[in-house]
Amino acid sequence: MQIHMEKLILAVGEALDIVEGELLGASTNHGKRVGILCAAMGRSLGVSEEELRVLTAGALLHDSALTEYIMAERQGKQHDPAMKLHCEYGQRNLEALLPGPSSSGVIAYHHERADGNGPFRMKEGEIPASAELIAIADSLDVANHLQTLKFYDLPEIRSGISQQSGKQFSRRAAQAMLSVLDDDMLLLLRDESVKDVVERLLPPWPVDMDSEVVKDFAEMVIRIIDYKSAFTRRHSSGIADKAFHMGGYYGRDTDEKVELYLAAALHDLGKVAVPSAILEKQGSLTDEEFTTIKEHVYLTWKMLKDIKGLEDICAWASNHHEKLDGSGYPFGKKGAELDFNSRLLACIDIYQALSEERPYHPVRSHRATMEIMYEMAAKGLIDPEITADMDKALGD
Repeated sequence: MQIHMEKLILAVGEALDIVEGELLGASTNHGKRVGILCAAMGRSLGVSEEELRVLTAGALLHDSALTEYIMAERQGKQHDPAMKLHCEYGQRNLEALLPGPSSSGVIAYHHERADGNGPFRMKEGEIPASAELIAIADSLDVANHLQTLKFYDLPEIRSGISQQSGKQFSRRAAQAMLSVLDDDMLLLLRDESVKDVVERLLPPWPVDMDSEVVKDFAEMVIRIIDYKSAFTRRHSSGIADKAFHMGGYYGRDTDEKVELYLAAALHDLGKVAVPSAILEKQGSLTDEEFTTIKEHVYLTWKMLKDIKGLEDICAWASNHHEKLDGSGYPFGKKGAELDFNSRLLACIDIYQALSEERPYHPVRSHRATMEIMYEMAAKGLIDPEITADMDKALGD
């Protein structure tokens, strides 16, 4: 079984854009615009398909370590204004997906400047070409909000690129940007068209489901989602580990265990759109806040539903808040509509949420967690057989 990794990267890129908007006030679809500009510049330079894959993946994921970096700042572990860790963590994510020399330094050096004023003090000629292209696209979009730039402002922007050639931007990157940044490109970067455009520009990247790349990708997604809040830091990773473990308990083959792991990693992808203030609220949620929380599952489904090869994984991830009696959300499905793995992930999600520390309850033991789950099973909310199996498989 294969999945189209480029589509999955795009879904994660969409989540990153949401996170950047909330945590840094970045403009909408920033990552997608950087991806479009880099793909266009790469093609103008005549790079190979493999180089283009690395470049576009790096562009879309250049801020993939943002939540992890901000969490380190909150905990007092990061005081570097040049954001070296942000770059290094992002590079680690890219190399997990694309190991080898082609991805070396692509994200690590995307904040370098041609004159050596970047965090690593590298100069033009020392910086990988792909990093130079991401750097100029990232800088221009952050500084100029390209999605709303007026056509009559473009000559001034182009003039500024020329003036910064060999200073802020490498000469190669400046020339490449000048070759693609015109009136037609501005239309492609508008919010109403950017998603369709980036999907067309991404080079295909089919990946076998049993590939180690898939698990590495899942772990990157987990870091993006879980690090958004101190109270969700281990949530997705805990569910993914337990899903893989339960797959082994049921005698599933490696492919299905990896599928379960990926579904668990992706199940809260839509939660990045939930404000941190709600995720970390100490008291009871208002009705409006609870409605916002519930929307995250629908957003997960929306981000994943069109990815070829991910149909089952999308269903398992999107059904994790459904209940057997139809009282769950977002679709109100009932028992007959929920396959075994959907029921399994729903039970694992409940177990993890009950057992881990949250603003509204402390850590619970396995036995205390299972008592609550047995009550839910008795009420017809969750699968009683899976509940009993989890008691056996996860108990001390």
